[in-house]
Amino acid sequence: MDELVKLVSEKVGINEEQARQAVETVVGFLKEKLPEPISGQLEAALEGDLGDLGGMAGSIGKLFG
Repeated sequence: MDELVKLVSEKVGINEEQARQAVETVVGFLKEKLPEPISGQLEAALEGDLGDLGGMAGSIGKLFG
């Protein structure tokens, strides 16, 4: 998640603490709205485990038909 925070900070021009709050807000919203298997994969991806990124993309694709 640190990489995402740094990216948001740089792109938007805010300090890292503000960026962290924004990222945590968005991630919290997504985890609340997405079905459990996908929200778990999102959490793993944010922690740096991108091993099943294809599985997450497939799961998201199924949500939209």
